[in-house]
Amino acid sequence: MSTPLLQVRLRAEYGGRCILSDLRFDLHSGEALGLVGTSGAGKTTLVMALLGLLSWRGGKASGEVLLDGVNLLTMPAREARKLRGNLIALIPQCPMSALNPAVSLRSHFEQAWRAHESTGAKALESRLLQLLDEVQLPAGDYSFLRRKPGQISVGQAQRVLIALALLHRPLILVADEPTSALDPVTQAEIIKLLRNLNRRSGTALLYISHDLISVLQLCSRIAVLHAGTIAECLPVEQIEQAQHPATLALLSSIPMPLHALLAHCGVTSVRRSQ
Repeated sequence: MSTPLLQVRLRAEYGGRCILSDLRFDLHSGEALGLVGTSGAGKTTLVMALLGLLSWRGGKASGEVLLDGVNLLTMPAREARKLRGNLIALIPQCPMSALNPAVSLRSHFEQAWRAHESTGAKALESRLLQLLDEVQLPAGDYSFLRRKPGQISVGQAQRVLIALALLHRPLILVADEPTSALDPVTQAEIIKLLRNLNRRSGTALLYISHDLISVLQLCSRIAVLHAGTIAECLPVEQIEQAQHPATLALLSSIPMPLHALLAHCGVTSVRRSQ
């Protein structure tokens, strides 16, 4: 197997209280890995640590977060800022709070563009037309980009965040519960969009959620976060072979037989041998 694009060996704490303890997982180029856990399992702490932002919340991370062999945790802050949004990008979970309500959608893209690009407005315009089409927003409607976040729907705002994350063609997208604030129909649309983007562009996806059903729909592997570490990691087709109590508890919460759900998601399961 090829060398992983992202290798995580991580410990994180707040005020001496350990939140993540010897957390280990790998992410390969083009892969969609689902990291699932209940509330309080440490998902948000993991996101902040991966992006080098944990200190902003008074936390401390140690260990290794290797992106193409470079440890993001020991990198100087200025160099780390160059990577965030460029090689590794975040899709936040609350679109309306993640966008600045005082400025237009175009201003969001212009500011993000200037952070990592030296090319001018013409290059941005070309990229915007392509991006908006990819995330199924009105690419040819210039009035759309003049709107402010409060003038669009929550589903459109989430698509804007996805487009912002994709702006610089990152190697890795970290999606932090991107469907939690959406209605069921829009959730399904965003899951389909992320799946198509992952398969079409080859961008690796770390999809973090408490919703096991959406993870099964989107990802090829599932890692279960429990008590600050990875309790179990399995390919989706082997999920019925899960053994850890944390994984079994998540599976028992699904309101339909697991084999029926896997079939609905197009997954051919490999059941536990008798």
